[in-house]
Parts: sequence; C-alpha cells; structure tokens
Amino acid sequence: QVQLVESGGGLVQAGGSLRLSCTASARTFSSYALGWFRQAPGKEREFVAAISWNGFNTYYADSVKGRFTISRDNAKNTMYLQMNSLRPEDTAVYYCAARLSRTTYTSPYEGSYDYWGQGTQVTVSS
Repeated sequence: QVQLVESGGGLVQAGGSLRLSCTASARTFSSYALGWFRQAPGKEREFVAAISWNGFNTYYADSVKGRFTISRDNAKNTMYLQMNSLRPEDTAVYYCAARLSRTTYTSPYEGSYDYWGQGTQVTVSS
C-alpha cells in the first residue's frame, strides 16, 4: 500500500508560479512511476505530466508543455511539479498518482495508476 500526500497548492495571480510536492510512504519509492493529474470544476480529471521511476523519462500534456516541469527525488520519496506562467485555466485540484513500474514508459492514462493522493487546490486569478 502506498500513501501519497500532495502539498504546495494555493492562490496565485496569472503569470505567477507554484511548486507542488507529492510525498509517498512507499519503502520502495523508486519502483514507482508517477504522474500528476488535475480536475477543474465541472470537468473530468485530466493528465498533466508523468515521470518514470528513475526520472529519466517525462511526458507532458500539450496544455502545460514548456510551462510545467515534473521531477522527483527518490532519496526524499518526493515528486514535484514546478508550475510557471500560470493561467486561470490551470485552476483545478491537482492529484498525484503512482503505479508500480520500472520501465521507461510514462503513462498519461488514469487507469494505469494504482494509488492516488487526496489532491491540493490550485487557484489562478486573472
């Protein structure tokens, strides 16, 4: 069982930055590929970014490419999402997710992930 806890959300003006963190309880954190998803009010949850177990492979949704950066520190059992040039349409609850995988594949599909955090709210004002 893996427990994931997100932090770092908040209110920011358009054009600003935030860094989200996701800390995991897993003893073998480096065995898990990770991802970030988000859900805006009235919308379905959508993929944001994913990272392989060793951090060498990343994948981004087109809507965030060039603005967001996903990374991980396996020594700290933590994944990050650096969000720059934020826009009002980035407003959502952001979730981190984990799946047991030591391949280079970075999945954008919700169904691929076995464990989810409770989410952290990000609000971008115009």
